[in-house]
Amino acid sequence: MAKKLRKAVEAMESMMSPESVERSRKKAEQEIFSIKLGMLREKRGLKQNEIKNFSQTSVLRLEKRNDIKISTLADYLHGLDMGLEIRTYPKNKKIKMEEEVLLRL
Repeated sequence: MAKKLRKAVEAMESMMSPESVERSRKKAEQEIFSIKLGMLREKRGLKQNEIKNFSQTSVLRLEKRNDIKISTLADYLHGLDMGLEIRTYPKNKKIKMEEEVLLRL
């Protein structure tokens, strides 16, 4: 199944400009991020109205947002009793640098 999906995506991308492919990938990543936020809360067994320092409406909006401040994300995760770690890594494999923790909250 994954192989068929990958081939279908590659076929669609071959008909798109590189800029369109990049925009589409970015949009998909933003949507996946939103889904993951909600799934993380659900894995913790919490409802939207049970997050510390957030109203149910705020959680609903936050989980649907395409762009989020790091401070807001850190507060949300704190409400889930979770931490946040931001790592850097070289995008170009030719660059000889290790992955590095930039921030840990």
